[in-house]
Amino acid sequence: MSEQSSIPALIHQAWGDTDVPSQWREWADSWRRHHPEWSYRLWTDTDNRSFLEEHYPWFLPIYDGYPEPIMRADAIRYFLLDHFGGVYVDLDVECLRPLGELLDGRELVLGCEPQLHTRLPMARQRALGRIVGNAFIASRPGHPFWAHAHRELVRSHRLPSALDVSGPFFLTRALDGTPESGSITVVGSELLYPKVSPHAVQLFGPQETNLDQAHAVHHGSGSWTGEESWSPRTSSDRRVRFWISQDLRPLADGAFDLDAQRHRWASNTPAPSVSCLMVTKDRLSLAARAIRCFLAQTYPNKELVVVDDGPSDALEQHVRGLGDPRIRFHRLPPTGQTLGALRNIAVDRASGTYVCQWDDDDLYDPERIEVQMAAVVALGAEACFLARQRLWRPARRELAISHVRVWEGSMLCAKAKLPRYPAQRRGEDTPVAAHVVSSNRVVSVDVPELCTYVCHENNTFEPAHFERIFDVASPVWTGSDYAEQLMAMAARLPLDPADLLHTEADSNAGPDTCAEPGPSAETDTNALRPHRARWVISEPAPAPMHERPSVLVLTPVKDAARFLPGYLNSLHSLDYPHEAISLGLLEGDSQDDTWDMLQRALPELEQRYRRVTLVRHHAGVRLPGQRWEPGVQRERRSALARVRNHLLSRALTDEQWVLWIDADVTSYPPDLVQRLLAARKDIVVPHCVSEPNGPTFDLNTFLLRPEAGALNWDQWIRDGILQPPRGFGRAYLDELRTHDLVRIDSVGGTVLLVRADLHRAGLVFPPVPYQHLIETEGLAALARDMGTACWALPKLEVVHPHHWSGALSERAMPVV
Repeated sequence: MSEQSSIPALIHQAWGDTDVPSQWREWADSWRRHHPEWSYRLWTDTDNRSFLEEHYPWFLPIYDGYPEPIMRADAIRYFLLDHFGGVYVDLDVECLRPLGELLDGRELVLGCEPQLHTRLPMARQRALGRIVGNAFIASRPGHPFWAHAHRELVRSHRLPSALDVSGPFFLTRALDGTPESGSITVVGSELLYPKVSPHAVQLFGPQETNLDQAHAVHHGSGSWTGEESWSPRTSSDRRVRFWISQDLRPLADGAFDLDAQRHRWASNTPAPSVSCLMVTKDRLSLAARAIRCFLAQTYPNKELVVVDDGPSDALEQHVRGLGDPRIRFHRLPPTGQTLGALRNIAVDRASGTYVCQWDDDDLYDPERIEVQMAAVVALGAEACFLARQRLWRPARRELAISHVRVWEGSMLCAKAKLPRYPAQRRGEDTPVAAHVVSSNRVVSVDVPELCTYVCHENNTFEPAHFERIFDVASPVWTGSDYAEQLMAMAARLPLDPADLLHTEADSNAGPDTCAEPGPSAETDTNALRPHRARWVISEPAPAPMHERPSVLVLTPVKDAARFLPGYLNSLHSLDYPHEAISLGLLEGDSQDDTWDMLQRALPELEQRYRRVTLVRHHAGVRLPGQRWEPGVQRERRSALARVRNHLLSRALTDEQWVLWIDADVTSYPPDLVQRLLAARKDIVVPHCVSEPNGPTFDLNTFLLRPEAGALNWDQWIRDGILQPPRGFGRAYLDELRTHDLVRIDSVGGTVLLVRADLHRAGLVFPPVPYQHLIETEGLAALARDMGTACWALPKLEVVHPHHWSGALSERAMPVV
């Protein structure tokens, strides 16, 4: 091997064969264009193995045994550079200028990825203070670091993640632990990795890219910072906790060796046949996801029996498209049979010695069947349950680990020992599980990640059932911890991490007809397009409401003289019975004749409406800057919250509903009140637009996007309240126009309907930050903590043009 001390003029790149994909050819050509005198070598998979066979044959057992191609692609560069030296660059790295200045006088040059990447969930899980990229490495041949790296490759080759086995995380740790660091140069991200990954942009917002100093830029088309490619991964050196009972009498507890049973099956010991049983109806996307979980199972001798009694044949077509004989699909006429009866049909059609419950809306780790069957075989049991399982509540962005109990949905049981299911529409598996436990030798394994119980809007049990489960769960992850746990969960499942982040509401969906991609499909890059809105919790158009409960209309005003005539005309035009409408108006701090106009209008208003309250209350607020500036938002909205609360306390008596309407809303339909009430929700808003069919005006009404839990919101806290840029982690109603009724995370106050009893119970407009939110946004957060969701009617428009006014109202501003 050469002993030269400089980095030779040689460029290495690698691909499976010589046919480099067109999207990377230009970037590959950029290296030869900027280095016309350098040698260039494209290494194919065949070349790589031949090279190792000739020069490093001791490494072949590990190289050939890697479960993922990316592990081999990462590892080979550390051997090529050791033997030949030169510059190794991935195909998605573009050269911007010659490397002479960067490499001159140096022996080994690496670069750090942007510091922002250390805040990505997968890096934070590993507590990495920096990440040394492996997309660009320059080295002299025979540098002593490579002998150390080769030893570390042996040590890390059984880890589950490619990042830790041979990728950037591996390289970072190897560099941190090297005894030969004196001749190693690690440059900052501005020279080799100036551009943050698309995934980091998605989580943390757009970042400025400065290429002034950069010699290269990594475009990240195959970057770890997006999603790792998924393939079924088995854990190593696994001991599984268990306890076993016979006819409800405890027998033993401890741990068994999962690998021991694996080795027996690998040595051609027959694996008993298992039939997974899935009953489904009109939940194509959820069922398709459960099928993907089945196809990823590591257990060899299995089948999936699908019983579908829905009216659509979409799932049947999906299964046919997969063409997998292990999936046996049975379509029944939609006669409304009970869930218990359908489960019995599935059992009757199962050919396996064992049956395994496989609910269509839950998620299953690739090792689920293998672990449970290993427990049954190793411990001589007739059935196996999970002692705990993972809980996922996407609508609230919560993950948890359940308490210990017999989880019916995790049942794997000898078919001969399974009793008939009762003819119940829900809870049918509880008596079956109780009979199995009381009459057989049963093992419980404590591996909660094997099954994820998804709590959504269309489970067979009511929401209170899941509230009780979450109340006793521990731990419960929310916020950034939730995002990290979600990414870790996704790494084990046959789903891309983005598939979970952007389609959380798939598990909140009811009947659907849109087919999910098959097991090998790429991530849906359209997941956030407004017309898809796959992550939205929605309901169909509400039916008309014939009752006419009493409604209190409340409006605070300031300097509103030019708006009052139009406001009163619109109010008078409502076709809701005026004898059921009360009116409350509060004026304060006006410098025009708003108060005089209201006093003159009072006699007519008192004759027209059920009851009228006119209040004058001066808040004494004079903003130091323009009302849209971030620096005045806390003072402005705090004053508005106090004014709203004061008006509410003075005007509300016996009314059943409170309808807030701003004075400068210029038009709304005459049946506004009826349509809001018809939603039958405790808090509901219409869509406030700047012009008919135009963009959303009231940006305080929004729905958090699925990735919101992983975003850095702290950077947008000013004066104690959140003031992010427009659209940061938030979707507005103009993106949701295809929906009739949607659940939202915040409300504005241009038009806002609230059940009066909520106000009476303490629901107010927080005048100080509540969870970093204030006024109407704070009210929505407080309502959520009181157990009440907020909803919106995107197709019901009220118009608030862009105009300047001192009237107290919500505003469309650059921030907030």
